[in-house]
Amino acid sequence: MKRELVKTADGSTTIYLPEWNEHYHSSHGALQEAQHVFIKHGLNPKPGDYITIFEMGFGTGLNALLTYFASEKRNQYIHYIGLEAFPPSMEEIEGMNYTSFSRDEDAEEVFKKMHQVDWNVAREISEHFVLEKIEKQIQELELGKETIDICYYDAFGPRVQPELWSVEIFQKIYDWLSPGGILVTYCAKGQVKRDLKSVGFEVTALPGPPGKREMTKAIKTL
Repeated sequence: MKRELVKTADGSTTIYLPEWNEHYHSSHGALQEAQHVFIKHGLNPKPGDYITIFEMGFGTGLNALLTYFASEKRNQYIHYIGLEAFPPSMEEIEGMNYTSFSRDEDAEEVFKKMHQVDWNVAREISEHFVLEKIEKQIQELELGKETIDICYYDAFGPRVQPELWSVEIFQKIYDWLSPGGILVTYCAKGQVKRDLKSVGFEVTALPGPPGKREMTKAIKTL
C-alpha cells in the first residue's frame, strides 16, 4: 500500500495512506493529538512508580517518545509494549520531525534508539524505560491477565479497519488491564463507546484534541 509523508497543521509530520484516505495521526496536528489524548488523559492521571503501557498501533513511535520524556519528569518506571503489525520503514521514520519540537537534548538519540531496538524482545531505553516492540496482529497477541495499567488505543479508525474495534478486541484489553486501568483513544464513535461499555468499562467522553470535538476514556472499575 502506498504511503506518503505529510506535514500536519501543527508542523509535525505523519504518514498518509491515499488508498484509505487515512493518516497515522490527526491532520490537525500529530504532536498535539498525541500529547492531548495519550499523555494528558492516559499517562498523567495514572499514579504509581511502575506502570505498564500497552499501545495498539506503535506506528512512528510518537506516543512512545512523548511517554518517555513525560515519565522521566515524573520519575516513573515504564514498561512500554508497542504492538505494530506493519512497521513503517526506516526511511519513513527518518522523515518524522518530532524531535525538532522537543526541548530535551537527547530527543533525537532516544527516538533513534527506539527504532533501532529489535522487535519481539524487551530492551532498555534508559534505566527507567523498557521498550518491548511486538510485530504481530492484536488478534494473535496474548498478554497476562491484569498485567497492563494503561492502553493507548491508536489503531486506524473503524471506517477502514472495523475488525480492530470489535467487542472481542475490547474484551481482551479489558482482561489485560489491572483494576483501575485506563484505555484512551482519539475515537469517539457511539458504537465504540457502547461496545466498550458492554465488556465492563466505565466510559467517559472528554474534549478532543484540535480538530475533534470529543475523545474517549474508558476505565476498568473492578
